[in-house]
Amino acid sequence: MTSRFTELAVDCHDPEALAAFWCEVLDFKVIDRSEGLVEIGSWVPTVEEVRARQMPPTMCFDRVPEGKTVKNRLHLDISPIDRSTEDEVTRLLGLGATKADVGQGPDRSWLVMADPEGNEFCVLRTLAP
Repeated sequence: MTSRFTELAVDCHDPEALAAFWCEVLDFKVIDRSEGLVEIGSWVPTVEEVRARQMPPTMCFDRVPEGKTVKNRLHLDISPIDRSTEDEVTRLLGLGATKADVGQGPDRSWLVMADPEGNEFCVLRTLAP
């Protein structure tokens, strides 16, 4: 048997606010919360389902005292499914994302952005029909 990728943990100052941002971006819902921790996902995992097959991971936002200081070594790539990439970037900016420069250069097929706490992510090509 192997391991399963079950959660992506994100250190942050404000778990509630960052979870709310990512819920809007990904159409996820809050599935659990405790002091200093908010978990979001597209489903509520059960041990039996996770054992049976690989399921989409959840995201856990954990409160930490320190701030982000350098470029992420791991980041999310997202693809819009019902609009153009440009329209999705506009929506994300309205949610509190910013455009980010991590040295990617001007001629890329993706756009680097940052969430409200500065964590980089990329917006890829649209998957809209």
